[in-house]
Amino acid sequence: MRILHLIATLSRKSGGPAQACLEMAAAVRRRGHEVSIYTTNWSDGGVEDVPLGVPVEHQGAVVTYFPVHTPRFWKPSLAMARALRHDLHHYDVVHLHSLYLFHDLLGGQLCRSRGVPYIVRPHGMLDPYIRARHRRRKWVMETAFQNWVLRHAAAIHYTSDIEREISEPFAMGAPARVVPLGVDLTGFDTLPSPERFHDRVPETRGKKIVLFLSRLHFKKGIDLLLPAFAAVARARPDLHLAIAGPDDGMLDQCKAWARRDGIVDRVTFTGMLRGEDKLSAFAAAAMFALPSYSENFGIAAVEAMAAGLPVILSDQVNIWRDVAAGGGASIVPCEVDALTRAMAELADDPALALAMGGKARATVGRLYRWHNVAASLEAMYAEAAGGVAAQPARGVPA
Repeated sequence: MRILHLIATLSRKSGGPAQACLEMAAAVRRRGHEVSIYTTNWSDGGVEDVPLGVPVEHQGAVVTYFPVHTPRFWKPSLAMARALRHDLHHYDVVHLHSLYLFHDLLGGQLCRSRGVPYIVRPHGMLDPYIRARHRRRKWVMETAFQNWVLRHAAAIHYTSDIEREISEPFAMGAPARVVPLGVDLTGFDTLPSPERFHDRVPETRGKKIVLFLSRLHFKKGIDLLLPAFAAVARARPDLHLAIAGPDDGMLDQCKAWARRDGIVDRVTFTGMLRGEDKLSAFAAAAMFALPSYSENFGIAAVEAMAAGLPVILSDQVNIWRDVAAGGGASIVPCEVDALTRAMAELADDPALALAMGGKARATVGRLYRWHNVAASLEAMYAEAAGGVAAQPARGVPA
């Protein structure tokens, strides 16, 4: 098959969606299919320094970048539009990523007019919590094009059953397909030394580290994490909180909360960690916490599990039922007291933490290896391209 992904940006600062798009394209390509990505050079605060208008290899995928222009919030690219009009006949199916953006309107209209089936991955944007934000602006876009794009999709690609359940009322009746994301486990079998992280963040040496690794964004629950950690840390001087991730408008507020809770010297904001630095952080940590108010999948949480860490997730992280069934996760409501108790339990019981970490890693191997996920993506694409009815594609356990 010939598959095209359309996504607004592959900037690392944009978080999990960019990484997921690259990795799913590479995984399906390894199965012998022709897979391409069209995107823009948008980056927060500027543009990416990338070749424009020519295919390039990037992390195992074939990517063509096009110049973004104003209005930047919509991430439009007339060059992408020209290329897609010229190239679309070459593809059997198109995968649209996210909602409310220029490429959704462009891809939906061109695919419909040229008879090319397309799949929409909403990236959690149909979650009622996220959908309610900026409701007036989103309503305008829904009325103008987004509802139409959803209605005529060959399928809506959800990455968990929970995402499907909460999103289907807003999906305009399009067929649902559930295929999880995968995780590239390269480097997770033998993690680098934690000393690399301790050298970078010396105040963590000799401490039990609670690791948060994600964008500093309103939905990530850092307003819960900081006071919960403060409560746990008062009686446990060996604990340290590492908040690793790019600032998405919340860094100053997070630092203010740390001052309020009297834990400035117990919290480190590391910025974004990549590659060996990220793996070393996993190796150094005692536990991982992601108490999000809304989380479509949670790639960082799955990576932490792959590293053998026990994880604490809120019940708004949409994979929570699957990972809880494997026994490697503590699931809590979005409440400070519940998060406090979960962290305290793992801090005080190393044997429990070790056992949970082992179960977490086994869960990842069973559910989220790209080899298995790619086969399910392949089946979803084949169904869309063939226009045949089939049972919903799903991740296939190893």
